[in-house]
Amino acid sequence: MEAGSRLITSTLKEISERYDIPLSTLKLNAKILRELNLISYGTASNPRCAELSDLGRFILDLVKADYLNGVDRLAGSSRMGLRELEARIKALRRVVVVMVADAGSGHLGSSLSAIDIIATLYLARMRHDPGNPGWEERDRFLLGKGHAAPALYAVLAECGYFPRAELSGLRRLGGLLQGHPEARIPGVEVSSGSLGQCLSVANGMALSAKLSGAECRVYVLLGDGELDEGQVWEAAMTAARFGLDNLVVFVDRNGFQLSGPTERVKPLEPLVEKWRAFGWMVLEIDGNSPEEILRALDESDAVEGRPTVILAWTSKGGGLALETAAQAD
Repeated sequence: MEAGSRLITSTLKEISERYDIPLSTLKLNAKILRELNLISYGTASNPRCAELSDLGRFILDLVKADYLNGVDRLAGSSRMGLRELEARIKALRRVVVVMVADAGSGHLGSSLSAIDIIATLYLARMRHDPGNPGWEERDRFLLGKGHAAPALYAVLAECGYFPRAELSGLRRLGGLLQGHPEARIPGVEVSSGSLGQCLSVANGMALSAKLSGAECRVYVLLGDGELDEGQVWEAAMTAARFGLDNLVVFVDRNGFQLSGPTERVKPLEPLVEKWRAFGWMVLEIDGNSPEEILRALDESDAVEGRPTVILAWTSKGGGLALETAAQAD
């Protein structure tokens, strides 16, 4: 490999394929790889060029896919197997049900359709540090459909952003956790609940990261009913215009909004073609499958020059019927 002749992403793709290391792991830890002299990159004429160093080749040959296991994530959650992730999500789903039941109000169905996505991001993908929520190099998550706050709160408590005891105070006057996320809550990036605004905020975060050279990624979860808001599509055009490939949007496609089925209230289809027409990379998955969520995130990590939207087909109240049936057996 000729020094300075390869783009960083191309080099990381080669390493990923040769040593069976997830591309997302390599991209998230590019700075560490450089500090350890495993890769070198950047010249005056081409700051994005890169090459694998001799030391890097030697180390990777020794440890293969288990390299740097201790620093797989710069901070926040550690790696876990799919089975463990699914078990923790199942437990979190029960936590959400109890939270809403204790509060006597809340958007249970929307929270359960989104829990797999939020939990998979925080527990198995994002760089974040509960001990330092303001860490500059953290990945960001914004919940556009703020009424699904119970799902976000359950995950944040699971990660250690605040004591689990706070969950029992959902929607209580004077409590920390109100019906929609507020920026004063540890781990919450932006107050949300006014539908349609989060993608615009995320654009600003992603563009700022691009301009400053930060390697953080910005994730957004939108409701499908939220796509009725014109501001979403204005923001979608902006994200494509600036080539925000560090921005990933999930659409919780559970098929319902407050006033009924989305296709009856204001038909959204064909969504794939619409997002593509706006200049986005489009993926479709089962949004209640952590395995498919992770696979889509790996694909989004490899996208260059445009943002990615993941249309995640989910079930309103996802998993609740299965839980009830299991308890009845």
